[in-house]
Amino acid sequence: MKNAVGREIPQSIPGLNKIRPFQGAFAYQPTGRLAGPKTPVHVPGKEKLLKSLDQAIDATGLRDGMTISFHHHFRNGDYVMKMVMDAIARKGIKDLTITPSSLSAVQDCIIPYLEQGVITAIETTGIREQLGNLVSSGRLAKPAIIRTHGGRARAIESGETHIDVAFIGAPTCDTYGNINGVDGPSACGSLGYPMVDAAYADQVVAITDHLVPHPLYPISIPQTLVDFIVVVDKIGDPNGIATGSLRISNNPKELVISKYAAQVMEYSGYFQDNFSLQLGSGGASLSAAKFIKEKMHQQGIAASFGVGGITGVMVEMHEQGLIKKLIDVQTFDTPSIKSLKEHPLHVEISASFYANPHTRGPIVNNVDFVILSATEVDLDFNVNVLTGSNGKLMGAPGGHPDTAAGSKVAIIVLPLIRGRRPMIQDRVNTVVTPGETVDVIVTDYGVAVNPRRKDLLDHLRDSSLPIMEIEELQRIAYKMTGIPAPPPPTADEVVAVVEYRDGSIIDVIRKCK
Repeated sequence: MKNAVGREIPQSIPGLNKIRPFQGAFAYQPTGRLAGPKTPVHVPGKEKLLKSLDQAIDATGLRDGMTISFHHHFRNGDYVMKMVMDAIARKGIKDLTITPSSLSAVQDCIIPYLEQGVITAIETTGIREQLGNLVSSGRLAKPAIIRTHGGRARAIESGETHIDVAFIGAPTCDTYGNINGVDGPSACGSLGYPMVDAAYADQVVAITDHLVPHPLYPISIPQTLVDFIVVVDKIGDPNGIATGSLRISNNPKELVISKYAAQVMEYSGYFQDNFSLQLGSGGASLSAAKFIKEKMHQQGIAASFGVGGITGVMVEMHEQGLIKKLIDVQTFDTPSIKSLKEHPLHVEISASFYANPHTRGPIVNNVDFVILSATEVDLDFNVNVLTGSNGKLMGAPGGHPDTAAGSKVAIIVLPLIRGRRPMIQDRVNTVVTPGETVDVIVTDYGVAVNPRRKDLLDHLRDSSLPIMEIEELQRIAYKMTGIPAPPPPTADEVVAVVEYRDGSIIDVIRKCK
């Protein structure tokens, strides 16, 4: 079957029950009902605080074939997944599906459990490093499912993904199960991703290294959603959880791209008082803030809110009155964690509130501007952020497709050439964000506007930007690098499916030869 972005999708894929090809960003309008969480009963006097992870696993009734979840707010400082999987493996439990909100390099430590059959399936929003190589080489028993942040929340709330046990790393937890992420030695800020897991999982285990008396305040995940609590020595490494502060780049190429992106915003027709925005954590996205701030000061305007993964750059803009509210699903650095704890107009939200397309309105639908990075783009404005030129998994859709679909102006920033390879391809290796939701491509050599957005093109003609067709940008790149070699051949075996945010399949990833 060929889907709406021209990708061949097999009619059946071993290990997957449902094959629904992508038909367009807003084509699928479900008419069913949301799944309901299990009805729990916790009688007075029943103890939630257990002595060990082994005891908690026994208490949940975890057994072969079940699905467990984790969150990735600890990033490369995470200790929780390994300690949980170690305990599960000791008990001889097999054939588990894990559905972490994302996987970082630190999770390479669980590879032995995939090889031993403890884990046989993965559903996540990103796979990198050696885990990415393992999946790309076809060594996982079932094809991995790669979702967006909004798509993961949708899958859980619709019942498409049923979580038997959610293991939640809790930076601070009280003795009755209230959790927050802003206190304790492993503070990570917002707990936007496990909020959905806690609400829909059959059993929830909070794992903490900072137990406090009941009741805790503030509360991110309430006691009404937590079954058991386990105290351990450390749930994470603060140095891997948050950087000191993500800063603006000094790279000349990134600064040119950032300046162009800010100019696109300025002349778009939407850059006015109370606009809203999301800035990524990449160098060019963060650096754009420098030029955006200058233009906001010059025009005397402020943003109504900034949303997404919050960084110190956005916190500075908030403190300067340039962004009135910060809406936080993931907190990236130390200044942002401090801000979430102290500033009343810096609030945390769940991944569903952020980007779930099958609700009465995720906040991405009210974003005016989003600046997003890319691995590569193609002549149809499709974007890849998941695989490298060799076809191997090395990234994450995250909220990329969600914010591109919801925003009024989706700006993709990337260098025209990266490592002697042109970044504008005839066809991207893997389609993650469809071109119909991408409005502008910004490179260090020029800016291309999606022909669908004639309104933007009319506005941007009044700027000094080097506007050109995307084909011209590609020709400039080819003059410098030559025509790139085609990607290496792949086998027929599908090792991962890439879901669009509505659950349809936008692309598949085949086994690397």
